[in-house]
Amino acid sequence: MRSVKKDSLSRSTNLLCTVAGSMALLLGIVGIYGVISYAVSQRTREIGIRMAMGAQRSALTGLFVRQGLLLTAIGVIFGVGAAFAAMRLMRLLLFDVSPMDPLTYLVATVCVIAISGLACYLPSRRATAVDPVEALRAE
Repeated sequence: MRSVKKDSLSRSTNLLCTVAGSMALLLGIVGIYGVISYAVSQRTREIGIRMAMGAQRSALTGLFVRQGLLLTAIGVIFGVGAAFAAMRLMRLLLFDVSPMDPLTYLVATVCVIAISGLACYLPSRRATAVDPVEALRAE
């Protein structure tokens, strides 16, 4: 009877940690999208000038995606470092998974980078679709 109660408690703790982690990931992605979208909107005039001078849309999109992925890489480095620091505290909550499981760290890192790349691509693609003349007139 005691093991059933302990197992139920560990499952609910794991569920709460999963929900909290998912919400943190969602907030991080929304934050990255907001920052890149704001940066793109602030540089509308620059985008117009670059396009008027002959810059390719793909080059401008790549510029903003690279900037976003650089910020993401910095965040991933600090996040993995914090995860290694916090693993001692989480050791009691993990069942059938080692706290140093490289597959878990790899999957989480790849997911964050892929979703961040998409969050960077969307606003930059939208900004490069603007007519250069309209972008130059924008304040």
